[in-house]
Amino acid sequence: MKGNCLCGAVEVTANDARDIGLCHCSMCRQWTGGPFFAVHCDDKVRFDGDALKTFRSSEWAERAFCGTCGSTLYYRLVPNGEYFVSAGLFQDHDFTLASQIFIDEKPAFYELANDTEKLTGQQVFERFAPGDA
Repeated sequence: MKGNCLCGAVEVTANDARDIGLCHCSMCRQWTGGPFFAVHCDDKVRFDGDALKTFRSSEWAERAFCGTCGSTLYYRLVPNGEYFVSAGLFQDHDFTLASQIFIDEKPAFYELANDTEKLTGQQVFERFAPGDA
């Protein structure tokens, strides 16, 4: 898959994916203005362009954005290098919404009709970070 930020200063290349997930946590909503729709990518995803900026948002994660246009680029788990790349970067790709996480932090002012797997924050930590919850 190939995509780019709003201004084109950062280009992304990733393995083909069909499923996307979204995160309702308060940090993602503050960062994107709504839930973060993301494609799970391995550490082989590539970002080209010198406008990429990163922010270490926690002990285990960093977030990236375009320093020129401000587009959200990715959320990366630092310990294992997993990337969750903004689905909006891939304009011509057909995705299926497969999962929602931090459903317990979703505000009441929106509701998605998609029938997806839904995990609370505690369930996310129990499933993906055993012993760290």
